[in-house]
Amino acid sequence: MANVVVVGAQWGDEGKGKIVDWLSSRADVICRFQGGHNAGHTLVVDGTVYKLHALPSGVVRSGKLSVIGNGVVLDPWHLLSEIETVRAQGVEISPETLMIAENTPLILPIHGELDRAREAAANPGTKIGTTGRGIGPAYEDKVGRRAVRVADLADAPTLEARVDRALAHHNALRRGLGLDPVDRDALIDQLRAVAPEVLRYAGPVWKVLNEKRRAGKRILFEGAQGALLDIDFGTYPFVTSSNVIAGQASTGTGIGPGSIDFVLGIVKAYTTRVGEGPFPTELDDADGEMLGERGHEFGTTTGRKRRCGWFDAVLVRQTCATSGVSGISLTKLDVLDGFKTLKICVGYELDGERLDYLPFASDQQARCTPIYEEMEGWSESTEGARSWADLPAAAIKYVRRVEELIGCPVALLSTSPERDDTILVTDPFAD
Repeated sequence: MANVVVVGAQWGDEGKGKIVDWLSSRADVICRFQGGHNAGHTLVVDGTVYKLHALPSGVVRSGKLSVIGNGVVLDPWHLLSEIETVRAQGVEISPETLMIAENTPLILPIHGELDRAREAAANPGTKIGTTGRGIGPAYEDKVGRRAVRVADLADAPTLEARVDRALAHHNALRRGLGLDPVDRDALIDQLRAVAPEVLRYAGPVWKVLNEKRRAGKRILFEGAQGALLDIDFGTYPFVTSSNVIAGQASTGTGIGPGSIDFVLGIVKAYTTRVGEGPFPTELDDADGEMLGERGHEFGTTTGRKRRCGWFDAVLVRQTCATSGVSGISLTKLDVLDGFKTLKICVGYELDGERLDYLPFASDQQARCTPIYEEMEGWSESTEGARSWADLPAAAIKYVRRVEELIGCPVALLSTSPERDDTILVTDPFAD
């Protein structure tokens, strides 16, 4: 059976939640493999809206196993709060439906405090635009070998040793930022209080996933954020603190790369970005305002207004290459309804030279100006379309041109937030 990785192919907010939910009805296991609760997925199922941040999107589907892999950094207090929220919406969550990798690093209160203090102390123009939820510092502790992990909650001496190692680092940083030292005992008490509930869900995710794979089960790997925020291949330093591209599905769960059969890149029919950083096709005009209003472009997690711009085929071609995308899901096509003229970025001009990629140097990124190709828009509505016959000819032409420019076929086409308003072209789960 096919195993599918879903990744955002822009700066996040591409509509992954709906697509993952749509695919999860046919998967046996849905697995988060990176990021933290700084990412948000909005699902609309039978008129009910679910806003998920830490939980995999599959939790709203009965009979599925949802997995949080070791590539995630996990705030245990937020997780338990989110579990209670979705339970109140009628979703059943138990150790039979949710598993957390034992080697998942935890986000502690000190991580959020450090995150916010450093952002506040940053000079104007150097702020990263972090959500302040501690994701970056938690990943720093993981790489620095001082993280507290889920498995550590089960043994008191180990937990105390892990906390002591972390605080030796954090208290030194806090002094430099003018923060009070951490109350060690209070932090340990906080962790002990949540330990029993978190440990209910803990298990050897790598082992379970490989057993499921050998048994012929379908596994859906759910990425958060977007490939342009990848720590290595994104618009550094205005990126997240983890790898977002498809290869992380293996290292973030413990399943081998040879077990991945299809990579689905989620691509919005235009471009948006939250926070700071370069954005070559950004629009500061009426068209940009119209995209934002019609697309309801506000972050699920932060509520911040998203920056909007025309579709950038150069960047999507780049992310399709770095993630090995097999096919894309083009979302929010209906937002483009009513535009008389549409523009697509087909290249950049940098100091008089034409480029077909975005360079990594920040100063060069800032000087890149988009080269546009114009296309005729359409006046008809595409909202809710479920077949090609429901689309105007100009909309189909736009989709075909996008395929040509990014060098990757459209596998799914989404025309509204509702899960069934989707046109299937290529089945990612096909054997």
